[in-house]
Amino acid sequence: MTTITSKDGVQIFYKDWGPKTAQPIVFHHGWPLSADDWDTQMLYFLGKGYRVIAHDRRGHGRSSQITDGHDMVHYAADVAALIAHLDLRNAIHIGHSTGGGEAARYVARHGKGRVAKLALIGAVPPIMLKTRASPEGLPLEVFDGLRRDLASNRSQFYVDFASGPFYGYNRPGAKPSQAVIWNWWRQAMMGGANAQHDGIKAFSETDFTDDLKAIDVPTLVMHGDDDQIVPIANSALLSVKLLKNGTLKIYEQLPHGMCTTHADIITADLLKFITA
Repeated sequence: MTTITSKDGVQIFYKDWGPKTAQPIVFHHGWPLSADDWDTQMLYFLGKGYRVIAHDRRGHGRSSQITDGHDMVHYAADVAALIAHLDLRNAIHIGHSTGGGEAARYVARHGKGRVAKLALIGAVPPIMLKTRASPEGLPLEVFDGLRRDLASNRSQFYVDFASGPFYGYNRPGAKPSQAVIWNWWRQAMMGGANAQHDGIKAFSETDFTDDLKAIDVPTLVMHGDDDQIVPIANSALLSVKLLKNGTLKIYEQLPHGMCTTHADIITADLLKFITA
């Protein structure tokens, strides 16, 4: 397997497809998945002549299952180590959900001189948790519930999560795809339970306000208005106001997992943004 070793000794798995001289696109996956969640987009952009890269976050997928470092500081540092190893420049970074937080943190704190554009899809910034500074956020009890369900029966929890709100399969008239549900479950069960448990705190309690303010590259913020996982009101609508060069695109009635359920729409819009 293709891996790098982080500064604290973690083996990070990554995929690197396409011509090494082509413009790179780096994909950042959501919780609790892996680089495989981007296969559709990676194949599409590979066919367009781009170099496409995606990694498994520490504790997820094929990367090391370790005790420590399941936070945005380490997530972004791991990405920085991968980018430096591959010496990627003029890169497009695309992050979904938790991966959007990771991508924003990387671009803001490590990406100087290496990043061309950024896309945030159903992303967690600026902060999901309800606080005095973020009254629009979700109460801590929501995330405590996720931790409780994960700890009691992770396998069943992940089946239910993918079968319901993640892809909007709990909506009237929805037509669930068992293949999509089981692929989500497969990716999730490959990772470490402790990393995914700690990752809930990372994606819900990290405040990305300063990161968003520091980002000056063109940034496309994409969000479904029926996102049941990361509500648009306390994420995309706020993020675009903090970005220096942000553009918001809202997708009517699309779910959190719209990169899968409506891949043709999302991928086409990403191509327009990248080539603009």
